[in-house]
Amino acid sequence: MIIRKKYLFYALALTSSFIAAFVTTIDSYVGNTFFHGTDPIQNAVAFSFSLFFVGIIATFIIALILSLKHKGKSLGSKLLDPSFKRLRLIKKSELRHHLIAGLMNAINTIGYCALISLVYDPSVLVSFSQIVILYLLLMESITEKNIPTLAEVQSSIIVTFGAILASISLHGEINVPSLLIVFLIINPTWAFFSIFQRKLKMMHINGKLNDAINIRFWNVVFSFLFTTLIILFWDIISGSQYLLAGILASIYFFPWLFLTMSTTFFSYVLYIRSLGLGNASVNNAIRASSIIFAVPFSIILALYGLSPFSTDPVMLIIKVIGMILIVMGIITFALTQVKAYIFITLKPGHARKEVMNKLWAIPGVSHVTVTAGKYDFIVKVSTRTLVKGYERIIRRIDEIDEVQSYKWNSVLKDWENI
Repeated sequence: MIIRKKYLFYALALTSSFIAAFVTTIDSYVGNTFFHGTDPIQNAVAFSFSLFFVGIIATFIIALILSLKHKGKSLGSKLLDPSFKRLRLIKKSELRHHLIAGLMNAINTIGYCALISLVYDPSVLVSFSQIVILYLLLMESITEKNIPTLAEVQSSIIVTFGAILASISLHGEINVPSLLIVFLIINPTWAFFSIFQRKLKMMHINGKLNDAINIRFWNVVFSFLFTTLIILFWDIISGSQYLLAGILASIYFFPWLFLTMSTTFFSYVLYIRSLGLGNASVNNAIRASSIIFAVPFSIILALYGLSPFSTDPVMLIIKVIGMILIVMGIITFALTQVKAYIFITLKPGHARKEVMNKLWAIPGVSHVTVTAGKYDFIVKVSTRTLVKGYERIIRRIDEIDEVQSYKWNSVLKDWENI
């Protein structure tokens, strides 16, 4: 099946967001039904450990099923990611990124489980996590050589304020511990996690782009290892038995934990795959739509007395305003994104390797390809305003003495085989 990359990107991100909202609802129910007790720290730690402990089992089973062949191709390549062939061992080149992503996901999940013990409304839980967009814009400007434009900053602020407004549903109250967890733990770690997951997805393994299924499986493995080490270290210095509590929780609540981690698998695989098609900040701007999807789930839980979702008219109006701002921010991101290819010819007698390094150092350049024939290089650039591309990228190319001529061709439509 052939589909425009732009449509595929939004389809993957939105589907991932919907599943994420559903998963948060399950987590909220499980966390506040089975892990509600006198020791909130133990509950949060036990919940986070049990998620990864059961998650390894669930992810491994799903990955093995997706590795099965059907008409010469794996089920995973047909259903989720064309790059997937089978479950495999990680390569040495991936290890550093997996270690960082695993550590960040471990800390993020412990913070997330602690937040569940403080906030019971899924729509609030989802809303709190969307402030990550501001962190990502700052980090992308450093790690991906892409300085944010005014349109990007405005869109991110719109989405962020929309997320904050949408999170105000507990009768207008502000929970200070929750905000500290959100700003100091959940969002910073999610920002790092997203960037390194994207780096993994952009890697080429065995001649093909890295696949989201193997990335997700190994992330669960490393996240479990780091979570275990963190809890074990805390047990040793404090004399607690949080690790034991986590093991017991994994056994007692295995069916519910298996359900939530199985569902989470598909949400993350789609999210990781969408990271390979767009910047992490754009992905998370679209992922903010999960706030909208979480509202009906919150209402369903409230009808059964499982969620304190506010039905106060003022709170509902504030939440609707927040959702409108989120949609406006997402649309702004979508309308300002521009991709282009630059075809470059060098002056005779110059080494290509040196020029390639200079081209790669230009902010906004995402791919540099050496070619034979009329052109020496084909450079792919990604920016969100055409003016920004010309002002910054073309000026830098003009400064390269070895370049004889070049042509800029903006991408109007882009297709992907799925």
